[in-house]
Parts: sequence; structure tokens; C-alpha cells
Amino acid sequence: MSVVKGLIHEFDGFKVEIPEWTIADRGITALWGPSGSGKTTVFRLLIGLEPCRGLHWIFAGEDLAQLPPPARQLGVVFQSLDLFPHMTAEENILFAARARRMSIAETQPRLKELVGDLRLSACLKRQAGLLSGGEAQRVALARAVIAKPRFLFLDEPFSSLDAEMRGEARALVRKVIEKLSIPTLLITHDEEDLRALAQAVVKIRDGKILH
Repeated sequence: MSVVKGLIHEFDGFKVEIPEWTIADRGITALWGPSGSGKTTVFRLLIGLEPCRGLHWIFAGEDLAQLPPPARQLGVVFQSLDLFPHMTAEENILFAARARRMSIAETQPRLKELVGDLRLSACLKRQAGLLSGGEAQRVALARAVIAKPRFLFLDEPFSSLDAEMRGEARALVRKVIEKLSIPTLLITHDEEDLRALAQAVVKIRDGKILH
């Protein structure tokens, strides 16, 4: 288990107030709540996009909140996916590997495995701006996990897909996460995500965890 303490932050009249929160260090935990409940704020605070004085996140004996964001070694799939549109799918994935200073010998087998697991071979050389929604989502996941992060965040990862594509996407995401054994926090408002993916569900409302 990892322990979050002092997750307290107020911005523009809205306050997130989570004095202590224990997150499983294996499987997929869903942070679930309606729009405006504070899910995205919690996500941004934990990955270090927003400062949070007094925050501690103890994971495997280390306080990740005291490290600069790159040193936290987190994988992230943003709701907007945030791929570089001028780069190919492959270049987007390898960008993350280079940022973590992975060697070519380490990167290539990992890339080959992910391309197979996520069915990316047909679009690997295509510019990200020309990818379908499903392809872009799978590329974003490959980019997030290629460097073997210690923890993975999925922020509403299926929201841009239609209902038919979401089912396939959920199955692929679950397969990859289980295969790589990466503890994951899924930020979602969709109850279908909970049924398909979550081993544990944490409810949030008005910036507070409901027990």
C-alpha cells in the first residue's frame, strides 16, 4: 500500500481536503465521482502539475511528493492524450523512453512487445495528428508505460471514444496493466469503467474521500 497525507489544496473557491488516503500498490484503483468532485485536481496534485504544500506520498518507502515530477517515475495518460501531432506514433512512444534515458537495447524489445499487445503495427509510422481516436489512445498508453513507471495514472482515458470502441479499449488497457503489474489509479466518472477495470473503488465528492 502507498499512503498519501496532507492532500489539501484550495483554488478558486474549491477545496480538496484529504488528510490521509491509502492506495493499493497493485491492481487498478478507481477514483470515481461526478464532474466537479475534485478528481482532476487530486490527479494534478499527485503527479506534481500543481504545488501542494504539506503533501506526502509514501510509496515503497520513498516520499514521491518531495521529488521533482520527472523523478517520481510516473506514467500518465491524460484525458486529452497530449500526443505530439507532428511526430509519428513510434516517435511519440520513444520520446518517453529517451526522456527516461532508456538504452536502445532496453527500449526495442519493450517497444516490440507493446506494439503487439496494443495492436499498433499498422499505425506506427503514421503522424499522431492523423491517428483515429482508438489508435491515439493506445499510443498514449504505450508512451506512458514503455519506461516501466512505478505508478500509472489514467485520467478519463476513454472519454473521447464512442461506446463500441470503449469496450475494446478497456480490455486492452486491462490486459497490458495486468501483464506489466503496474499499480494504477483510474480517474473516472463512468460506472462502466468501474465494472470493467477496477479492483477497488474510491468515491470522491466535494473534494473529500467518502468512507
